[in-house]
Amino acid sequence: MKNNHSIMQTMEPRQLFIKYLIPSLFGMMLMAINILIDGLFVSHGVGEKGLAGVNIAVPIYSVLLSVSLWIGMGGATLYSIAHGQNNPHRAKEIFTHSIFIAIATTGLIIVFCLVFKQPLAYLFGANDLIISYVDDYLHIILLFGLVFVIENILSIFIRNDGNPTLSMAGLIVTSVVNIFLNYLFIFIFQWGVKGAAYATVLGTIVGILVLLTHFLTKKKQLGFVHMKIDFFILRNIFFIGFPSFIVEASTAVMMVAFNITFSHYVGETGIVAYAVVNYMHTVFLMLFIGIGAALQPITSYHYGATLYQRMKKFIRIAIITGFGLGVAVFIVGLVGKGFIIDLFGIDIPEIIDYTKIGIVYFFAGYLFLGINMVFVEYYQSIRKIRIATWIILGRSFILFIPLLWILPNLFGPNSIWIVFPTAEGLTVLIIYLALKFKLVELVPIEITELSKRIG
Repeated sequence: MKNNHSIMQTMEPRQLFIKYLIPSLFGMMLMAINILIDGLFVSHGVGEKGLAGVNIAVPIYSVLLSVSLWIGMGGATLYSIAHGQNNPHRAKEIFTHSIFIAIATTGLIIVFCLVFKQPLAYLFGANDLIISYVDDYLHIILLFGLVFVIENILSIFIRNDGNPTLSMAGLIVTSVVNIFLNYLFIFIFQWGVKGAAYATVLGTIVGILVLLTHFLTKKKQLGFVHMKIDFFILRNIFFIGFPSFIVEASTAVMMVAFNITFSHYVGETGIVAYAVVNYMHTVFLMLFIGIGAALQPITSYHYGATLYQRMKKFIRIAIITGFGLGVAVFIVGLVGKGFIIDLFGIDIPEIIDYTKIGIVYFFAGYLFLGINMVFVEYYQSIRKIRIATWIILGRSFILFIPLLWILPNLFGPNSIWIVFPTAEGLTVLIIYLALKFKLVELVPIEITELSKRIG
């Protein structure tokens, strides 16, 4: 661990950030590709109704992912802070508590969702034409939901244990296995949307096996210890990880709200068009979360070691990276909208035209999303949970939900697409004003600086 201390404190900031950024971006992208591949294979192998059905069932995957991010990011932040304070035994206690509470919490959620599976499907926006597709996919994802949570938590902790490359490798294997099995189950075995679900589950199980090899390495600090339940640790895991939970949970809520709104104003054309856009959004959202995930171990460590001025450099690099990625994704949407639609095999002119409009308008939101995600992950990583939570609530529930009701009522169905960029842009503006007028601090005030202000 001494080597990791040295790297964190002495490596040039840009070089250290890239060391964590590349595996994080790649790993997050591969998580999203698992969902995207399901959509592509279902669209070509089952049809538009199958695509719409899987898209409506996907929020339950987001719910499970939100729990894993809640516990994983909360626990991993505490874990890195403990190592920054040179307390490895405490770090192992945090990891042990995280795995325990993840299994218990996920189990309760899965049981509840299985009992109320069909009402949930209709709540998510299903109708009688596609309910069978929703039900087939949803049932399998719920039955094996625990494997998604375990994989994500292990990946987060292994990255925080100084092994971002293995974290990435586990997700690469998951993705490759998922692609192969999707083809086998959908096109060869003709299992339909059930095949897509089984492929995702089995790919994730293989990915977990790869991640477990971390515990065989000599440099690992991660491990289990005998424990009595420490409610202080549990409280802090849930408290610190709450913004990550809200990020993913709000994504699920936004997906459901979009499905309901498109169904009401546009009908099946709107649901299918949004399914295409949403599958791409899942990929790009993971990339932006990946930037924040790369920043988290670094800033948590520096926060624990009270290296605040050095920490500022990483924040600046992450913001520039987030904005640059947003510009690149927006250009991809403008130039490649036709190619994106062709990927899903959509051949109905009405759906193609409406989807093209959606891609251009919706992708404008990526110009702001990266900045918002960096600030969320940063404030969470230094335990400023209220600030991180307010940013998430601002971009989702406080701004998004009212805009989703107001804009289509005033300007018609095409304006549904601009709700996302409007909410993200307003959130960036609010963050800028809050920092400019010192309503929030960018970094904690050091003791010497505090003394100057008092004296």
